[in-house]
Amino acid sequence: MTTGHGGRTVRDLRRGNRGAVLRRLYFGGPMSRQELGPATGLSSGSVSNVVGELIADGLLEEAGVVDSDGGRPRTLLRVSPGSAHLIGVDVGETRVRVELFDLTLTELARTETPLLPRGCYDVGPIVDHIRSGIGAVLAQAGVGTDRLLGVGVGVPGIVDREAPGGAVVHGQTIGWDAVPLEALLRSTGALPEEVPYLIDNGARTLGQAEMWFGAGRGARDAVVVLFGSGVGASLITDGSPEGGSTEGTPLEWGHLTVSVRGRHCRCGARGCLEAYTGAESLLARWAERGGGAPAGPAGPADEEEALAALLASALAGDPVARDVLDETAEYLGAGLSDLINLFRPERILIGGWAGLLLGPYVLPAVREHARRHALRHPAARVSIDLGSLGPDAVTVGAATLPLSAFFTTGGRRTAPPAAPEQPGWRAALTRRG
Repeated sequence: MTTGHGGRTVRDLRRGNRGAVLRRLYFGGPMSRQELGPATGLSSGSVSNVVGELIADGLLEEAGVVDSDGGRPRTLLRVSPGSAHLIGVDVGETRVRVELFDLTLTELARTETPLLPRGCYDVGPIVDHIRSGIGAVLAQAGVGTDRLLGVGVGVPGIVDREAPGGAVVHGQTIGWDAVPLEALLRSTGALPEEVPYLIDNGARTLGQAEMWFGAGRGARDAVVVLFGSGVGASLITDGSPEGGSTEGTPLEWGHLTVSVRGRHCRCGARGCLEAYTGAESLLARWAERGGGAPAGPAGPADEEEALAALLASALAGDPVARDVLDETAEYLGAGLSDLINLFRPERILIGGWAGLLLGPYVLPAVREHARRHALRHPAARVSIDLGSLGPDAVTVGAATLPLSAFFTTGGRRTAPPAAPEQPGWRAALTRRG
């Protein structure tokens, strides 16, 4: 194989050129061949060759023509939406959501399965929810796996993506101790071997979605906060998807100690930020002070219903509910001030189901407390807002994992490495599933 500059082979260069064209068209909208040259830094000959390959592969299509100054009309090109499919999975705090997208992340099908009993994170049932969800969305849309680029999965906890045999999840708050999730999903046989599972922290996938398609677009340095039953965050230090990957760094922000010998956290420690700001904590503190959502005909309200009841009580003037939310806003603001002082982001975005629900009520106070606790200079340059992608942001972000791999490989699908047997976990999966 011929080697080019820096040890790169001709194949590497061709893959990089294909990826550059795909990224520019994907994020920059339809362009002509003449515009792609300056936009990608490629010569007109390279652009012509790459575009010809991508059209032959069915990845690009014509998107109309535009007049040029004194010359022939120019044909516009775009990424073909139906040329590939992606699946995003959100292993959330109340349900497992699975969505099927076309290549431009237009939703084609979805399914949601509640975690029962509420908050049950047993590995076997969750793996089964993902397996059945994948089958359900493919059947709903009437598509096969031949064009499926991969399945991205966003999960709580720390993900070791370099572990032998595939990604392993360390989810201390949900009772997952080195769970080989990638191997377990592969063992279900839901997908052919050539379709990869790509697993990452849910806050990280949320961050990538907001930076690529949401309220983070245009920012170079940002922190995206996932505010749900617990809290987490992702630090993004290069927010330009056109230039390559925008992978963030997941931060276990919810487990910063904010009160020595404080409230018990579900991670087992005391005084964590999550023990004062997560939805689970809000509802516990409301109940301790005599509040609480009324039970419905199906039993006690779930966490989302209960938090909505807390907000409704606060808006109706209930002093206990208002105190709980005001206290939560102060802790959140103080926690954000740590992120501001440490990383000096230009933008902070708050997402997650609880963040989107409570945000319109608490955001002004959160901003005020963050600026009060932060150093003046970094606080003056940061904006604090809500994410714009709604409750599906983690699922969309999970789908960007195979999409990012698609760009890296220049639009070519590569088979994942074979995972070794995991007999202990396979037996556990069989018992629980």
